[in-house]
Amino acid sequence: MTFIDALSLYAIISIWLLMIMNAVLSIGGFIYYMKVEKQGRGKPLEEYPTVSILVPAHNEALVIVRTVRALLNMEYPVDRYEVIVINDNSTDDTAEKLEELQREFPDRRLIVISTGPEVGGKGKSNALNIGFSVSTGEVIAIYDADNTPESDALAILVENLMEDDKIGAVIGKFRTRNRNASLLSRFVNIETLAYQCMNQAGRYFFFKLCTIPGTNYVIRRKLIEEIGGWDTKALSEDTEISFRLYRMGYYIKQMPLAVTWEQEPHLLSVWFRQRTRWAKGNIYVLVKNMRYIFDPTAGPMRLDVIYYLIVYILMLSSLVISDYIFISGILGLVHVTLGGFSTLLWGMAILVFVFNMMLTLSTEKNEFTLNSALLVLLMLFTYAKLWVFVVLKALWLSFEDQVFHKEVKWDKTVRYEEETETSEEEAALQEELLHKKGR
Repeated sequence: MTFIDALSLYAIISIWLLMIMNAVLSIGGFIYYMKVEKQGRGKPLEEYPTVSILVPAHNEALVIVRTVRALLNMEYPVDRYEVIVINDNSTDDTAEKLEELQREFPDRRLIVISTGPEVGGKGKSNALNIGFSVSTGEVIAIYDADNTPESDALAILVENLMEDDKIGAVIGKFRTRNRNASLLSRFVNIETLAYQCMNQAGRYFFFKLCTIPGTNYVIRRKLIEEIGGWDTKALSEDTEISFRLYRMGYYIKQMPLAVTWEQEPHLLSVWFRQRTRWAKGNIYVLVKNMRYIFDPTAGPMRLDVIYYLIVYILMLSSLVISDYIFISGILGLVHVTLGGFSTLLWGMAILVFVFNMMLTLSTEKNEFTLNSALLVLLMLFTYAKLWVFVVLKALWLSFEDQVFHKEVKWDKTVRYEEETETSEEEAALQEELLHKKGR
């Protein structure tokens, strides 16, 4: 066996391990989804705790009005929750939009905190800490500035949080509001459903493990106080705080019936910056927590550290090697002697990938179609390849940060203006969700 054959075999085995892992998680997620759909949202509470909803906002004038309106329209006792928007060093007319909303809803507890460059503009974690300092709720809820949650989302999250004292946080599900804006947003929609929703559900089903996303979740106030707030050095503050909760002996529950809709990037340049920021943040959290892999007191979070290691090491190396061999083979620079056996394994891996994605889409209304299957195939050979460049860029930026000690600053996703009316497609999906919730 030649060196190139050995590299090819390593890439094939690695890809297959990843495919099997994702397929198993998807099957577990599918079972969990069916279980939740059968059981429903949970039991109503006799008395709902007070909630502070924190919304970090930096130059969010295009989306903030729609978001705040949705948050003020929650099916939650009006006197039991407040909305705190942290207008963090914005240079657009976000402040003016928020002032108009305060005048429009004078009887509601809508608090706006505007920061300047002295204390603000240092990233989402810093903005959340500022908002938390003036909050009063027993429970803290987080929503990004582009989110329009379903009206029952907050109540569902809180009801599930209160069912067990060992639940530190409850996360909901998020859907792509602008999925038809471009081919890229269609890819993002499929990726979100498969990896950030279904895989999360599978990890929770098998291991009672899932990672807090950046939005649509609730967490106990006392835990934020105990850990000293959000880590201002972490770009992925959600992943970082998840690991800390698990080390404290709490677990995080996923409740897919609590749904929010969010605007995803529809331009490649915007998407690339966003995903690079996410990858860079996850690398920071991974490096910070690697020492806990062999620490039995760290609890189940060790599995999550291993999971991220697999994603960022095994997947990256196997994709780089396989692409190198493929391109070099076309150019006649290398020759793989494994022949038909190698081709068969790659072909089967593609089938497993498509099965995994379609299993996910089968749980969503209007998603399980022939068009979606074709998109999944196209996604495998285009969109998925971009992930390699994202991680390589994130690794380089992480190295630069360590060498030059750069300060964390806002690098938010660029928004664009949408029609405020709910589309027929989104309305149909929301009707399906209401049916699942038994309403």
